[in-house]
Amino acid sequence: MSAGQTPRGPLRIRSLFDLPRDELFISGHGLCAGCTAGTIMRMLVKVAGKDTIIVNATGCVEVSTTRYPYSNWLVPWFHSAFENAGATASGVARAIEVLQRKGALPKDRKIRVIAVGGDGGTVDIGLQSLSGMLERRDPVMYVLYDNEAYMNTGIQRSGATPYHAWTTTTPAGKVWRGEWRTKKDIAMIVAAHKIPYVATANPAYPQDMVNKFARGLEVLDEGPSFIHVIMACTTGWRFDPALGITISRLATETGVFPLYEIDHGQFRVTFPVAKRKPVIEYLKLQGRFAHLTPAEIEEIQRLVDERVAEINRLAGKEVIGPVAK
Repeated sequence: MSAGQTPRGPLRIRSLFDLPRDELFISGHGLCAGCTAGTIMRMLVKVAGKDTIIVNATGCVEVSTTRYPYSNWLVPWFHSAFENAGATASGVARAIEVLQRKGALPKDRKIRVIAVGGDGGTVDIGLQSLSGMLERRDPVMYVLYDNEAYMNTGIQRSGATPYHAWTTTTPAGKVWRGEWRTKKDIAMIVAAHKIPYVATANPAYPQDMVNKFARGLEVLDEGPSFIHVIMACTTGWRFDPALGITISRLATETGVFPLYEIDHGQFRVTFPVAKRKPVIEYLKLQGRFAHLTPAEIEEIQRLVDERVAEINRLAGKEVIGPVAK
């Protein structure tokens, strides 16, 4: 690759109308009304196609889409434990290689392996397994759907829970004021493994999201890829089910969840924001932040400002602007 050349070429999917009409993730699942996970999974397998194997860690998507004897997946699907989706996906990918080497599968058949996990199964108890998969350079795309707590088991906090958010294990009262730790920056932890492709994505920006899925699959001949998708949770975040995409969009418009990619070491913000909305616009729609005082909201705004400054530094210019007055 020559100097100054961008690894990622032109948009592969210029419009959602360009997506295949085949439905490989079908309706009838048990996800909560207003849950954005269904949208994420539907778009994911549309991009990946039929020759795909999904390895799904225990979590909301797993329990809600494969209630025995039914399944919403029309591609091969494998349930792993909470903590080992990375290792399971590695085993599947290597098994495909062996079968192709022995002639049991055509050598030119491209079978994609995608690991899917929530934040608990990725940033906490699955982090060791994920790190091992990345170190081995196994040809797996890992998709994290991040609803920022262990929503499947009762809304307990995880390493992805944001500062001051209420959960059942970080309650809001006179002593505790919600989560007192800041959110773990999992995308940058993954990027430290120097894999070919890392990106953040948001279902409120579906064209950006599906193109990142496409790019993540494209690099698998070189090594693993990782896509961190924000997933608004109506139950745990405590908002009106109609507001899932609105809140997701505000996460990016306020700078809480910037959209970027790191393609072969090159950092690029994929959705610049000239003037950010104040973080209170994002917080006020969610019951998990209803306890916050003006001083605590200002503290969160300061943390977001610091994060935006870091993103701009990585980008080498101001691509996410100041808060609009």
